[in-house]
Amino acid sequence: MTHTPPVALTIAGSDCSAGAGIQADLKTFQHFGVHGLTAVTCVVSETANIVRAVHPVPVDIVRDQISLLLESFPVAALKTGMLFSAAHVTAVAEILRHHPLVQLVVDPVMIASTGAPLLEADAITAYRELLLPLARVITPNLPEAEALLGERIADESALEPAARRLAEIFGVAVLLKGGHLDGPECVDLLVDQDEVHRFTATRIPVAGSHGTGCTLSAAITAALAHGESLPRAVETAKNFLGETLRRSYYFQSPGGGIVHALNQGSSFRKNEA
Repeated sequence: MTHTPPVALTIAGSDCSAGAGIQADLKTFQHFGVHGLTAVTCVVSETANIVRAVHPVPVDIVRDQISLLLESFPVAALKTGMLFSAAHVTAVAEILRHHPLVQLVVDPVMIASTGAPLLEADAITAYRELLLPLARVITPNLPEAEALLGERIADESALEPAARRLAEIFGVAVLLKGGHLDGPECVDLLVDQDEVHRFTATRIPVAGSHGTGCTLSAAITAALAHGESLPRAVETAKNFLGETLRRSYYFQSPGGGIVHALNQGSSFRKNEA
């Protein structure tokens, strides 16, 4: 009999270019040997270079997808990505608060790598009050953390105080991603209760970073589904993200220009040297 893999769910938007969103999440889940489920919140017409249009899925349909999947599968961990509106955030939180044993990773997606907004302004309050307190860990980048805190995070010395404040406000673990800071290294800080874990990686000089946040949070979710501790899950995810960046590639667009893409496992496997 075939071994039954752990199950993970992503509640996120669909990226038609497959670089981010549920497509990136599913590729990441597959890489880690996790059975991936999807609840689609938005259909986004985008590439790594442009967000052309966002088409939200009706909230009732989002709610029905999540309820059906949680009723039908033994979901061990799940992540949220692009939720778009306060109504979507509220609906997701209302369901997930009834499933406290499912480990929740919240990636508070607000702005695309192109700079296009992916979250309506009034949804931040719903995140703060309803969804973030349910998480096992939240994974904001610096602009997202600044929006949640209402203050600027100017440099690396401000990372730990900001992460600690977020952890205290929401009562959850926080992985604050420092990739937006300048410098030869990328520093992420995980605050989990009274422990602080620092993850430092040499900055990889690639032109495209579309989908890095989705990929990292999906990898954390997959590792948690396999039973790894949170610090170990973050370490596993960070190593995987580095590999996707090192093995990234690009396409020559028929209309001119170049489209970059991460490699979430289409040409390498977890056990490769």
